[in-house]
Amino acid sequence: MLKITAAQINPTIGDMSGNVARMIAAARQARADEAELVVFPELSLTAYYPGDLLEEEGFMERVESAFQELLAASRQMPALYWVIGLPVRHEGRGKRLRNALRVIKGGDVLLEYAKQLLPTYNIFDERRHFEPGPDVARVLRIRDVQVGLMICEDGWNDEGLDYGVNPFDRLRDAAPDLVVSINASPSNVGKREQRHRIFTAASSRNALPILYVNQVGGHDQLVYDGASFAVEPQAGAVWEARRFEEDVTTLLFDGGRFLTAAGEAPPAVPAEGLPTLEFYRRQVVLGLRDYARRCGFGKAVVGCSGGIDSALTLALAVEALGAGNVAAITMPSRFSSEGSVSDSEILCRNLGIPLLQHPIADLVAGFASGFDGAFGTALQGVPLENLQARIRGTILMEYSNSFGHLLLTTGNKSEISVGYCTLYGDTNGGLGLIGDLYKTEVFALSAHMNQTAGRELIPQAIIDKPPSAELAPGQKDADSLPPYPVLDEVLKFLIEGPRLATWEYDSAAAFVGDLRTRDDGRALVARVKQMIARNEYKRRQAPPIIRVRARAFGSGRQVPIAAKFS
Repeated sequence: MLKITAAQINPTIGDMSGNVARMIAAARQARADEAELVVFPELSLTAYYPGDLLEEEGFMERVESAFQELLAASRQMPALYWVIGLPVRHEGRGKRLRNALRVIKGGDVLLEYAKQLLPTYNIFDERRHFEPGPDVARVLRIRDVQVGLMICEDGWNDEGLDYGVNPFDRLRDAAPDLVVSINASPSNVGKREQRHRIFTAASSRNALPILYVNQVGGHDQLVYDGASFAVEPQAGAVWEARRFEEDVTTLLFDGGRFLTAAGEAPPAVPAEGLPTLEFYRRQVVLGLRDYARRCGFGKAVVGCSGGIDSALTLALAVEALGAGNVAAITMPSRFSSEGSVSDSEILCRNLGIPLLQHPIADLVAGFASGFDGAFGTALQGVPLENLQARIRGTILMEYSNSFGHLLLTTGNKSEISVGYCTLYGDTNGGLGLIGDLYKTEVFALSAHMNQTAGRELIPQAIIDKPPSAELAPGQKDADSLPPYPVLDEVLKFLIEGPRLATWEYDSAAAFVGDLRTRDDGRALVARVKQMIARNEYKRRQAPPIIRVRARAFGSGRQVPIAAKFS
């Protein structure tokens, strides 16, 4: 029998002193719960993922100093075993560091294990900094329980499809009673269910109960949802921690079963997690909240056009930061509709935030006059449209610089994909909240926000109006782009493809397959594909976006700008 505290904490990258404080607080809670073992996430000392900070002068010295603080703290709790994730130095050939865990007790290091499988796909690039650990199992006896240890990716290859090594093979041979896996698994739609499926299968195949402890919190474009869990070979997932928040919970492991600290069966774990729209909401809210906090921003500002994208961005920002910390600015031009301002006023009144007004007609006229005077030709067409966006972007940055607000961009994935945005205009800002949501999902999430609130946060008039950039007379998005229900299916197929959930991929593939049976459909798909390729340079210069889907723009999709795509 063993009492184990799963310490699902929210560390900050590089904040070793803050992370140590969080870990010590969790260890004290474990001691109060009379636990014998406390388990922290992967790289919990530095938080995941430090990237090239690992190469910065003095970084590893700070890691090692912080680790000494943990050793000292463990002396004050001599009966407690700690499992800690941290980078360690590696001597010999290969990279100079390893991604490791250490088990400490009473000021001593009892065991060290280095991660064997280093992911270098999608958003991951661990082989850039770390040398793989040797193909060995590490097992430690705590009381009468043999505890085997592994780190994140080590547990994802039990089917042997992605690596030549399967750490479960050695671990199974070592015959532990329990496997403890420490993790930093970023979240995207469907990821929780994928984790359960993979580790339930591994538990069953290897006849090993597994405790999976995950990191929580937002780091740049990535969000970690926590959702730590325990699986048993016959029963599958039997316990799950809270999602999108810290959770330090003590469990009892007895006779191959996981029980609550009181010795009772934990509440049943539902097969399905949050509904997709609720998942999007909570992922984005935590992502913004932590991004702002870690970067030192207490307030945010959004350019409010009276359209659906800025409305949803504002609603999410208010939930994350509070109405008193969000400002909206409307910047009407001579092309703005009456609803641009009036709908913005209703929206901001519903959200309880101020709406500031800064008209741009005179500024646009001044630029146009100056252009004509300097170059002897009228400013018109796309250059005039882009000028309006850039003036608005400049005003928003002026406000951000003057009052210290974080500027949030409002582009969605559909528009970012095909370049329906203006560099140094509506792409200005520090973070994009909805840049991984297709336009159809923006509409759906807006309706969900209203439904969740039980009232109309986002006015129905905004949800119902035809999307428009309002940069030219009578302009509508449909004048330049395919209808969003069509565009989004094509984009899903071209950008995410097999990374989509099976049902979503089958739907998108069938949709595109049907289009390709017709000349106009083939032309549409080819046009969209070309638009994606031609606008990579814009995405490269845009701010980070919060990732919610399996393949997001940013580190998860790396393609060259200067290339021939067809």
